[in-house]
Amino acid sequence: MIPQYQGQWTSAAIGHARIVHRMRERGHSLTQIRQATDQGRLASGYIQELFPSGDELVTIEQAARDTGLEQALIERILTALGASIAQSDSLGEDDLQLLRYVAAVLDAGLPLVAMLQLVRVYGQAMAQVADAEVRLFHLYVHEPLMRSGATGLEVAEEMGDLARELLPLSSPVMDQVHQRYLQHFVEQDVVGHMEVDLDGAAVELGRLRVAIAFADLAGYTRLTEEEGELHAVDAVERFVEGVEVTLPDDARVIKTIGDEVMVVGSDPAALTDWAVGFQRLQAGRPLPRIGIHYGYALYRDGDYYGRDVNIASRVAARSAGGEVLVTRPVVEHAGSHLEFERIAEVKLKGFSHATEIFIARAGGDEE
Repeated sequence: MIPQYQGQWTSAAIGHARIVHRMRERGHSLTQIRQATDQGRLASGYIQELFPSGDELVTIEQAARDTGLEQALIERILTALGASIAQSDSLGEDDLQLLRYVAAVLDAGLPLVAMLQLVRVYGQAMAQVADAEVRLFHLYVHEPLMRSGATGLEVAEEMGDLARELLPLSSPVMDQVHQRYLQHFVEQDVVGHMEVDLDGAAVELGRLRVAIAFADLAGYTRLTEEEGELHAVDAVERFVEGVEVTLPDDARVIKTIGDEVMVVGSDPAALTDWAVGFQRLQAGRPLPRIGIHYGYALYRDGDYYGRDVNIASRVAARSAGGEVLVTRPVVEHAGSHLEFERIAEVKLKGFSHATEIFIARAGGDEE
């Protein structure tokens, strides 16, 4: 059952034993587990060697004394990072050092509410990164190794060797990407502060004045039915990539949900220019549809919420393939080279007051 066990409980053998234990808890028989082991499907014992756990563990109470943080706050921080309370009963040295860093950041003056949001964003982002690393490794390394006819032990050894070479490279890559984006957004924030000062509008703490765009592919469900999921997913990937590489400097993709993309920027004129230009580049179907609104959004955990975000989403749902629909605040801040045709004043779903909707086009475009 444990091929790495050769009379001694090495870290790899212990790791494989833990996998076997979990499989037994899920109801798999010893025969099924043995067969999966022989085929290399449970080649995960090397993980124990890659991520060794320290022998010394401390309780949350001990961590609180060490860091000066309250126990309840430590639990909130660990939960924000994605750890369950059960996992937090015993903390390793790495966990303790992390809490020391958090304490130092709070002592430096960052408000607690901001720190908790930042930690939550870190946890969500790193979970997505780690999930992608594991799944891509499985799809393009683990599966091909199994299909090549390698034995379970050979698969485990090969994966262990590859992981040992690749894992140390991930942190430097992420550090470099983080530094690049941090510089970019610091510059954008400085410019944004100046524009807010010139505008003179007071904004409630925790809110930002932003241009919000939602874009998706018209007829995506039909495309999935007619052409199949693989073709539809390829179309979405091309669409999202096209959005990301053409956005103005002050805008970025906040999230994607299926074929829908949410974009936020500080300049409604630039975002509208992008949307109109993006639609002019489209040739094949399914065509994108885009809705844009300019207003105030509540910023929480790296995402944007509130009434104006919902308006942008509802406006996008009203648009047809190839169209860019915008609201009155967008029209008032857009450049003179664009043309806007007022097409309706409608009550959007969930709203009691009517909203003016315009279709945006480049100057001189025909209907």
